[in-house]
Amino acid sequence: MIKLVACDLDGTLFNSKVTISDENVAAIRAAQDNGIEFLVATGRAPKQSQAVIRNYGLQTGFININGALVYDANNTLQVKHVLPKQKVIAAANILRKNDIYFEIVTADHIYSEDISKRVFNLAHSLIALNPGLSFKNAVAISGGSNAMLSMTLVDSFEELLLDPKIEVMKIIGFDSRGPALLTKIKQKLALIDDLAITSSSDINIEINDIHAQKGTALLEYAKKKGFKRDEVAAIGDNLNDESMIRDAGVGVAMGNAVPQIKELAQIETKTNNEDGVGYILRKFIKDNAKE
Repeated sequence: MIKLVACDLDGTLFNSKVTISDENVAAIRAAQDNGIEFLVATGRAPKQSQAVIRNYGLQTGFININGALVYDANNTLQVKHVLPKQKVIAAANILRKNDIYFEIVTADHIYSEDISKRVFNLAHSLIALNPGLSFKNAVAISGGSNAMLSMTLVDSFEELLLDPKIEVMKIIGFDSRGPALLTKIKQKLALIDDLAITSSSDINIEINDIHAQKGTALLEYAKKKGFKRDEVAAIGDNLNDESMIRDAGVGVAMGNAVPQIKELAQIETKTNNEDGVGYILRKFIKDNAKE
């Protein structure tokens, strides 16, 4: 019986228009009404992701910033994993030396040294996740997105990192030169101990503390709530979903998922443009009713 479901956002719950379909909204509500707890699992920061979900009239829990923070449906913090400052500095140095644009993410803010690069790279990221999207439309979506509304422009990250009150949860780097370059950067970053290095598209790198992974955070949360591993399911489409697809009792790959995720998952659902999340949630509801 499935009692807890963690679901990725981009490329999973979101369709290619970067919206949540009426069917997916209805299926989430149906799952909740049938005793299934639903968590949105995303690399996004809390304010950014929570605002999106609340706009659809949904009240869910969140695995934020790839597992650095986990909140229940009442917005109570349950899990927290900070990225140590010395590792932030070491990783930032590698990204700078290789001319990789990056941002620093805290619980409340996304910091950037160049907003125009943020729009450019977010547009390319959207296109990577949604191949049918034109660059013009991707720029329009990027410029008006919740991600941009939560951006904080700084002259330099140096002063930010010297502030003892600032807790860094993640570094995210973007580069449209291709996955081969990012693979080399990941290899260099891997020389820094205890980092979790993932990607949510072919053009980004996401850097967290080793404990801040979607899978680890999901199982931490499940244990606190008294759920067994085989009562937990996870739905995703890309490499930053790998840990939760692997760690959950039931891993579900979207129809549009990358090959590595499809190979890892036990179940494959429909694509994000075919209400794949709603489809598998309704299957869980039916299966639960039989037990």
